[in-house]
Amino acid sequence: MDLKDKFKFLGKLPPHLLKELVLKRVGKLDPRVLVGPNIGEDAAIIDLGEKVLVVHSDPITGTSENIGWLSLCVSTNDVATRGAKPLWVSVVILLPENSDMDLIDKITSQLDEAAKKLDLMIVCGHTEISPGLDRPILVTTALGEASKSNYVTSSGCKVGDAILLTKGAAIEGTLIFAAEFEDYLKNKVPVEIIQRAKSFLEKLSVLKEAMLAVDVGGISAMHDPTEGGVIGGLQELCWASGVGFKLYEEKVIINEETRIICEAVGADPLKTISSGSLLIVINRNYADKLVERLRAENIPVSVIGEIINAEEGFKLIRKNGEEIRVNEPVEDELWRILRELKQF
Repeated sequence: MDLKDKFKFLGKLPPHLLKELVLKRVGKLDPRVLVGPNIGEDAAIIDLGEKVLVVHSDPITGTSENIGWLSLCVSTNDVATRGAKPLWVSVVILLPENSDMDLIDKITSQLDEAAKKLDLMIVCGHTEISPGLDRPILVTTALGEASKSNYVTSSGCKVGDAILLTKGAAIEGTLIFAAEFEDYLKNKVPVEIIQRAKSFLEKLSVLKEAMLAVDVGGISAMHDPTEGGVIGGLQELCWASGVGFKLYEEKVIINEETRIICEAVGADPLKTISSGSLLIVINRNYADKLVERLRAENIPVSVIGEIINAEEGFKLIRKNGEEIRVNEPVEDELWRILRELKQF
């Protein structure tokens, strides 16, 4: 590996680079860290005695619309996937040069509204005008508590487990496309579809379904599929667990707004950023009970696949029955569409 090679992609570093350049460099090891940085793991888990502290950080870089809401949802979602209730958030706000006060007012109003809705407090952070930026960037760190005997990791997937997905693929991507590319879409997509897609903001938190899943039991792992979408999220779960997966395209819920908008911009919903969806890997004996419980709470959910042996790899079964290997890391469709449609 030549360290002077330039990156030719956007988004998350692929696993081999994370392992080589990031995950080995964590300073002094602390035995109280029960789960530290690793491929596919959503959040750190720190031993506090009878409870554990769950910590996760995430940036919002691919959109400037709804950035306050998005930033709190994506970081608290990854705490919720540990079976923990998010309680506190730290927020770093980086603003482009020549930003006006209306921008910071809009962002902080969104943050305040989202924090109240998620029942948590913003406890610290940093705000500055930064050179070299063309859009605001938010980085949030969410913290929560869980029982030491009942937290969830990404690395617990077992062969034979069922894979569930709530709400549908590309929830966040649909919202971002509708907000960022409205001018492009308005001549291709009915106005009511764009407006309904913008309402996906209300779907971004997975806190409710994560807590319901923990209550039902039998959970092997949970994951918030952000960059890379459903396929990328499953890859991360399976890298963390040392297993493979079989994903059935026809079983994945694709909301009408997502289908129409993704067709219009040329994006694959299965590879598009999907905050708001929750991947739940569960003992098959508990799967039907959880599906029933979620649907009783008006949370759409479907069983989209199963965990298989690592030797079988990562398999996508298309609607026509074709089997495709998806072993390579996924570059999120959002980044490709941003490059292609940036003039809009």
